[in-house]
Amino acid sequence: MENIQHQQNDKGGSFDYILNGQKLAEMAYIKAGDTKIIIDHTQVDDSLKGQGIGKRLQTELVAYVGANDIKVIPLCPFAKANFQKMPEWQDVLA
Repeated sequence: MENIQHQQNDKGGSFDYILNGQKLAEMAYIKAGDTKIIIDHTQVDDSLKGQGIGKRLQTELVAYVGANDIKVIPLCPFAKANFQKMPEWQDVLA
């Protein structure tokens, strides 16, 4: 069974891809005040590379920030490249 979970604390959080109870991918962020987050890294297990898991995590993150009026600063090269490919995501960028 697979799912994506969002976890957060006072300093940041992550969107995690869970498969059969094991975390195999994450997109982590750091809070930059109350209305901005910085995506600092994306990691996907080698067994899942090329399956679009990272983009799925980023899609969940974009939906979350859009619904909560939060802006994004993508420092992670993977996330930054995806934002450049997705014009419909531009409104969440800081």
